[in-house]
Amino acid sequence: MEQPGMLDVLVVDDDSPDGTPDIVRAVAESYPRRIQLVERAGKLGLGTAYLEGYTRALEQGYEFICGMDADLSHNPDDLPRLIGTVSDGDADMAIGSRYVGGVRIINWPLSRLMLSYFAGIYTRVITRLPVRDVTAGFLCYHRRVLESLDFSRIQSNGYSFLIEVKFRTWRKGFVLKEIPIVFTERTEGQSKMSKAIIREAAFKVWEFRLRDLFGRL
Repeated sequence: MEQPGMLDVLVVDDDSPDGTPDIVRAVAESYPRRIQLVERAGKLGLGTAYLEGYTRALEQGYEFICGMDADLSHNPDDLPRLIGTVSDGDADMAIGSRYVGGVRIINWPLSRLMLSYFAGIYTRVITRLPVRDVTAGFLCYHRRVLESLDFSRIQSNGYSFLIEVKFRTWRKGFVLKEIPIVFTERTEGQSKMSKAIIREAAFKVWEFRLRDLFGRL
């Protein structure tokens, strides 16, 4: 899955117990200019991890900035398609979608699939966000999108973070496009999905919609 030399990697690690930093440092020895590591003290949340990565990418001048899971549930071979969609001007944000054109998920239990699918419907009904995979984490942005977002106003930190960024991007008039991918559930580790995360997302979508209606987004 080695990618072309045009792509660099930044790994944001929240004190992983599986030795991720050691593995990243070892691989970086072979690619010293292409791989960077950010080690954070403790579990600081999904949202802040994404924002940490985005901030550093903007500071270093990257034009196309992607976010993805590091457990291979997102296939790196799909990166050129997402980047190409943005670089060709077809979209400002490309979304690696599990649900556009059908359901493309491997190894999820039916309960998890139904929760994710109907959460998308729930979110679209409330927010009008024209995206089928609202919690997709496999994304490519043109830097102008991230530059337009006030990170200090983004309060979500679980999966609702992924909804909030898409919603804010859409409401600013940028073009979002879903690209079909196959999502394969990881075989190691445990999902971070919890009832608290589900509750946060359920209430946050109402907050996004109301803030938008009252001009306070």
